[in-house]
Amino acid sequence: MKKILHPASTRGTADYGWLKANYSFSFANYFDPNRLQFGLLRVLNDDTIAPAMGFGKHPHQNMEIVTIPQFGGVRHKDSMGNEGVVSSGEIQVMSAGSGVEHSEVNASPSEPLKLFQIWIFPEDQNVTPRYDQKKIADLLSPNKLSAVVKPKSEAEDHELWIHQQAYFNLGEFNENTNTTYSLNKKGHGIYLLVIEGQATVDDEVLNTRDALGIWDTDEITISVNKDSRLLLIEVPMN
Repeated sequence: MKKILHPASTRGTADYGWLKANYSFSFANYFDPNRLQFGLLRVLNDDTIAPAMGFGKHPHQNMEIVTIPQFGGVRHKDSMGNEGVVSSGEIQVMSAGSGVEHSEVNASPSEPLKLFQIWIFPEDQNVTPRYDQKKIADLLSPNKLSAVVKPKSEAEDHELWIHQQAYFNLGEFNENTNTTYSLNKKGHGIYLLVIEGQATVDDEVLNTRDALGIWDTDEITISVNKDSRLLLIEVPMN
């Protein structure tokens, strides 16, 4: 097993007034040559957006973009004709493919919006752009890691998917739990982020917003403390 620890305090930060951001990997004005990406996971931004503010219309191409609101709702509008609000308890997926323009704005005029913005390199270039969002409550089992986004080839009709052999898992733990995660494919790695609480993997104690990248293994065992929430992303390493 190989691993790399990313304590929360080592993330890149930015404060634009309307946006307070934490960058797990190099992004915008934050650049660290040792933190460009983890496998095909390119971006994991932990953003807080002021009321009624956000990202105006801008383009993307050839990127799988997953947005997970933590508090509040994000108002989405894109060049494909999609428009609506994605709230906490939902996940948004957008395949930029051959090109798309979109805007993402805090839907509340009075409360901040907190969300994770995640980008993954696609396995196919210039696919037809697509958009989807779904509530995930029915997918989550207490005190377990539950798959919420899968590769296109493995997803059922009601499930969220992306154009990459990547798996997004969320876990909400209300009691102390030992859980094992088995990787789906050889050559994959895991990026584990503690959303809140505490978890231990291979003697590494992770607290809120700490992350651990792990590869060259078939499975990991995670000791999760009561009242913790985890995000685990499995991706190809090359």
